[in-house]
Amino acid sequence: MKHTNVLLAGATGYLGGFLLKVLIERKNQVVAIVRNPDSLQNDHENYLEIKQAQVTRPETLRDICKGIDTVISTVGITRQKDGLTYMDVDYQANLNLLEEAKKAGVKHFVYVSAINGDKHRNLKILEAKEKFVDALKASGLHYTIVRPNGFFSDMKDFLEMAKSGRVYLFGSGHQKFNPIHGDDLARAIVATLDEGNKELSIGGPDVLSLNEISELALKTLNKPVKMVHLPDWSRKLTIWFLRTFTSVKTYGPIEFFLTLMAEDCIAPCFGTHHLEDFYKEVVQNNI
Repeated sequence: MKHTNVLLAGATGYLGGFLLKVLIERKNQVVAIVRNPDSLQNDHENYLEIKQAQVTRPETLRDICKGIDTVISTVGITRQKDGLTYMDVDYQANLNLLEEAKKAGVKHFVYVSAINGDKHRNLKILEAKEKFVDALKASGLHYTIVRPNGFFSDMKDFLEMAKSGRVYLFGSGHQKFNPIHGDDLARAIVATLDEGNKELSIGGPDVLSLNEISELALKTLNKPVKMVHLPDWSRKLTIWFLRTFTSVKTYGPIEFFLTLMAEDCIAPCFGTHHLEDFYKEVVQNNI
């Protein structure tokens, strides 16, 4: 990969932190945009410039893409705060960035959506992401749309559940998927920066069932393997109840999780990080 000038939006998030590390490792010039400059330490002044901006406020982005070859955006909200909606952030904020990229003649825009986003547009989180995907495809810029199969950081939820001594699953627990570590995903993204238009569905090296992930979580905490399998109708009822009686802020992430966890979801395997090692690291660091 040739060295390039990259604007990184979402640098303080889980994936953004790994992207920043890999981009600098490969000697790219990076402009990281952050809401709060104190949230990011600059140990690489030769390669990194930190600019204060808010992607939800287009006036703060003016001319931010000048001299930039590639924009990478991991901007999105999983758990809503600040009163902002998915449409405000996952769609509109990324659109604000795309408009600046077009004005500045940026060559390539990389956007991180989610696995099977195009198949589940009815889910609130994915509706906003995929609306932006449509805008990006129509923009005339070279694009890469990345669809990761869940992050290792999301798998901490199983560890949290396992602390009580048992894990609750809907259905048989045989549903399989392959979540990916942020470092592996960052390396895959940076490796594609020279390529033309593509959509990249990607997962980690281990395809695991929900039962196997639950077992890993319990064993890492030295708990006996106890799993409670709830009938699938209770999953559907939970989604209906949350959609009916709670705000999108509450039900959005749960709706997404419960829908995608109900079916096999296996993406092309990539990377060297294993969930078992990640769990051990999390538990060691928390003790």
